[in-house]
Amino acid sequence: MSQSTLDRDVSDLAGFGYRQRLDRSLGGFSAFAAGFSYLSVLTGSSQLFHIGYAAGGPAFFWTWPAVFAGQFLVALCFAEMAARYPLSGGVYQWSKQAASSSVGWIAGWVYLACSIITLASTSLALQASLPQLSPWFQLVGSAEIAADRARNAVFLGCGLIVLSTLINSVGIKLLSRINNIGVFVELIGVALLILLLALAAKHSPSVVLDTQGRGAGQTFGYLGPALAASLMATFVLYGFDTAGSLAEETADPRRLAPRAILLATASVGVAGSLLVFTTIRAAGSLTDPALSEGSGGLPYVVKQALGVALGTPFLAVMVFAICVCTFTVHAAAVRLIFAMARDNHLPFARLLARVSDGSRTPMLPALVVGVAGAGLLLVNVDFPRVIEVMASVAVVWANLAYLFVTVPMLLGRRRFEEASAPEGFRLGRWGNLVNTAAVAWGCLVVVNIGWPRAEIYGDGPLGRWGAAPPTIAMLASGWLYDRFVRRHRSGVLEEHRA
Repeated sequence: MSQSTLDRDVSDLAGFGYRQRLDRSLGGFSAFAAGFSYLSVLTGSSQLFHIGYAAGGPAFFWTWPAVFAGQFLVALCFAEMAARYPLSGGVYQWSKQAASSSVGWIAGWVYLACSIITLASTSLALQASLPQLSPWFQLVGSAEIAADRARNAVFLGCGLIVLSTLINSVGIKLLSRINNIGVFVELIGVALLILLLALAAKHSPSVVLDTQGRGAGQTFGYLGPALAASLMATFVLYGFDTAGSLAEETADPRRLAPRAILLATASVGVAGSLLVFTTIRAAGSLTDPALSEGSGGLPYVVKQALGVALGTPFLAVMVFAICVCTFTVHAAAVRLIFAMARDNHLPFARLLARVSDGSRTPMLPALVVGVAGAGLLLVNVDFPRVIEVMASVAVVWANLAYLFVTVPMLLGRRRFEEASAPEGFRLGRWGNLVNTAAVAWGCLVVVNIGWPRAEIYGDGPLGRWGAAPPTIAMLASGWLYDRFVRRHRSGVLEEHRA
């Protein structure tokens, strides 16, 4: 990066009232890699394929292009915000700039809670791949018992979070190198896996029209099963805002961050659709119970269709992708805490906003996020549906936080359009249509995934109430803190003022 580009980016940041404290060393590919690895098609697909198949059968494939189309509408809005407000914290900063500091606080609070759950749920994905790679990785009990799988998932997940905490404490350069390698490996691995599964196809393309009788006799037919099955695609296709969250560490972010957001979302949407399509076609028996079980799913089909010798290397790629995805989720949460603490919006703000002189990264937030993620896993160690529930709540909260950006954008669209055009990306005359559709889509996702259903939340209390109780508690605590504490604090901390 040239000195003139750096000087321009530093001056641009100062225009928002902030001093450059983070290490601005990421280029275009690194920005794309951040978004791609957060989405990570191999992580979410290996973790939740069995949920989608159990709920919707082979026809659940169609939830992928549908969810991709909806989430891309939100990504278009975020690309516009990233061009206009290239600041760390992404969703928090965008909602604050589009609405008010209180709306920004609530958005940041919701997304921070989501980030902790996402870190925990992403680390749990190791359980879907490592025991398939070798039974030695089933360290607790038997992989055939749901409670033992949940406990083993927590054990593996906590180990991965410890590693992620160490890497995120070192600095953005090490993280970006690992991330770039991981994304390069995942891109090649996904492409080869799709090709080999296509060559190993045992069923015709029309198999994805088979509902296996799901929805028969229901008022709306297959719609109900399809909505439940969409959890898998929705879990994968959020987090594309990460490129915007790393804006203060990216060179020329007004131009590169929007491009990274859109490219990451599009590539994962297309790759995920093709991967699910070829996996279903390559499955041996479409009524095999393993397709709908946590110990089976996509990794099971890969080993079955490609054989142990060829399937094992792809399982290793999945494990690597899960690790890199966890590192990136952790990094995004660290930047969110830093951005909120820098504005004096969190307890112990000065400590949380402190940037290490050596690593030029906020070290304490990395530790806080790691401890919170691991603690969340340990608290739920005896909950058999820990993976499904955490993934579902994370989806609800992420898309709820997104609404705190897209709704103010829509309400202020005329003012937004009349303002001077930023360098980078602009929706122009399509803004109203895209923004309105993004808001409608976000509302649909929150209601759908949060809706009580046994397929996701089990038959216990959560199955009867869905994500509503934890969501209400989280929003109430955020509002109380904003009302009685945050509003009485000062603005940007002195050491971070331009």
